[in-house]
Amino acid sequence: MDLEKSHYTIAVIPGDGIGPEIIQVATAILQQVASDGDLTFQLTTVEAGAETYQKYGDALPPESLARCKQADAIFKGPTGLPDVRLPDGTEAGVLGGRFRNGLDLYVNLRPIKLYPNVPTALANRQPGDIDWVMIRENTEGLYASRGNGVVATSGQAATDTLMITRAGSERIIRYAFEEARRRNGQKRVTCVDKSNVLRSFAFFRQIFKEIAQDYPDIETDFLYVDAAAQAIVLEPQRFDVMVTENMFGDILSDLGGATIGGVGVCAGANIGANYAYFEPIHGSAPGLAGKGVANPLSAILAVRLMLEYLNQPTVAARLERAIEQAFINKDIILRPDGSAEEGTEAIAEAISRQLAKTH
Repeated sequence: MDLEKSHYTIAVIPGDGIGPEIIQVATAILQQVASDGDLTFQLTTVEAGAETYQKYGDALPPESLARCKQADAIFKGPTGLPDVRLPDGTEAGVLGGRFRNGLDLYVNLRPIKLYPNVPTALANRQPGDIDWVMIRENTEGLYASRGNGVVATSGQAATDTLMITRAGSERIIRYAFEEARRRNGQKRVTCVDKSNVLRSFAFFRQIFKEIAQDYPDIETDFLYVDAAAQAIVLEPQRFDVMVTENMFGDILSDLGGATIGGVGVCAGANIGANYAYFEPIHGSAPGLAGKGVANPLSAILAVRLMLEYLNQPTVAARLERAIEQAFINKDIILRPDGSAEEGTEAIAEAISRQLAKTH
């Protein structure tokens, strides 16, 4: 991204269920923080998701994909509805695979950070104890078999292939080390694998060791995935940046989310060499749609990630401070299950007030 750029085009996918509600308030926050930072954002609404599938027979029509490619970034709400299915029985509105593989978005980045006054399932943990980032390889691993698994003609067995390549491993591992340099954390990258059992993960670990030699300023750490799951609960302060295969990263990032108040406080970035999209990582929750009670925090946190990607670190940091101060002041109160006591608008307004105070 051009560091001097001040005008951006964002392709906005409102999504399904609660998606339009939380994306609306999140984009309002984006416009507020942008105007304070002398930035301008042109928001272009793009049709995609389950309702789009019902309308066109395609969850991501060619013209929608083309508009996404023309934008500086994609801001996506949760998509998919339980009752909207493909002929094979899978959900028709899910876009992750379409974007990640279609646009080669090889990085999935999910910050795991405990904010003040947020209930956590971990006893005696305070903000600062949990502050790490999951860097998940996004295009290969076991999920590369999506849609390509083989079922035996007998119907008694099925197989999916776990694919790990040198090129795919090198770029995601290098991204993890660069992320450790960018952060103000412990400057540590933890390699999570199952190299004691599977050759593919032994291969991944070997590549990690090779690349680590280029980063003598970054500490390295190694854990098998089962040990990592335990450590996320017992010693979360151990982690700064974690890098791992696609499915392991999917599972462990949700476990990490459970330690900081649930996935409603988690946002995700999907980044490649030429494109990127940003999203709340939770589902579309159609049962809550239209009630004004959906928690928009994940979407607002996704805005912060998008600002960082667009080389606007100062503006992103200001938004982060506003979110944190709203938690400190208890203007945002989360229940133990991660849901919000206030409604959608109230949470957005609490953050907006903090932004106004620092203008």
